[in-house]
Amino acid sequence: MAIEDNLHRLCEQNYVEGLLAAFITDKDGVVILKSAQQDAPENIVDPTFFTSFTIANNQASKLGLKQNRYIMSMYDQYQFVQYDSNPLIITVVGGADANTGFLINFGRKLVELAKPLASAMQEKM
Repeated sequence: MAIEDNLHRLCEQNYVEGLLAAFITDKDGVVILKSAQQDAPENIVDPTFFTSFTIANNQASKLGLKQNRYIMSMYDQYQFVQYDSNPLIITVVGGADANTGFLINFGRKLVELAKPLASAMQEKM
């Protein structure tokens, strides 16, 4: 089964938990794979939001607390959990009332799912 199929299957199973969308992008914010609820708002797919993670992650690593694994943030009425899976960024979006712990754990599953893709991209760099 392809990574895209697995992404859609995992997301569809968890939309009832408050999950709105999941994205796999490169460091420049180019969406490689995505899965979103049919009624998910369009404004959660702003490419500048994806690229700002790279900048925030790099700045956070300069604090001397080792490498960041993820950053959790709120924007408007949405929660975003973004994982650094070099060279990919995994983004999980949930509603404001979604369980944050669920979103963090779901993101970890997506990082594992995307490992073959991340490895293939690193080999080409």
